[in-house]
Amino acid sequence: MNETEYEKIADALVENGYIIIEDGVERELCEKLLKIAQEESSYKEAGISSSEQHHIDKKKRRDKTVWIDEDGAVLSQYLLWSRGLQEYLNRSLYLGLSYYEVHFALYEAGDFYEKHLDAFRGSKNRVVTTVLYLNKEWHKESGGELIIYDEEGNIITKVTPNMGTLVVFMSDRFPHEVVPANTKRHSIAGWFRVDRK
Repeated sequence: MNETEYEKIADALVENGYIIIEDGVERELCEKLLKIAQEESSYKEAGISSSEQHHIDKKKRRDKTVWIDEDGAVLSQYLLWSRGLQEYLNRSLYLGLSYYEVHFALYEAGDFYEKHLDAFRGSKNRVVTTVLYLNKEWHKESGGELIIYDEEGNIITKVTPNMGTLVVFMSDRFPHEVVPANTKRHSIAGWFRVDRK
């Protein structure tokens, strides 16, 4: 992703608070990321965070995740893209983003994630959310769409999780959910944060 694309994201975050870009990450990289996601064997059931504790609640979410770190190869290539975006957002929007946490997310048939916010307004943790989809030939009957709401609870948009589609939004402004998938669904979810790692 070049500077012009970073600028497009930054401008959209100021104007609308979110952006959806089809083919936001090059296809070749997405296909390599998908291969890693499919071969990954250490997925764990995703939990729900609260002010008190982190716990599993299958009534609220059923996806599985595995955290991503540098590998000197494909994952590092993706993380290089994220660092470029982080630096651009800090330079242009003065967000003070300090690091990026990111994981693969796997939704199998029947899995979902109910409506939620990634951060509470004004909190100093997750500031900007990113989602990259890795699914080839996704069909309407496959389900698994991301639904994004405004702060009044009205649906803004539904995002089909097609390979290369990139979603970026302000973490404390947009409740969102993943409706049940009817087939295996792969994505990468990440958060730019301002607190310490």
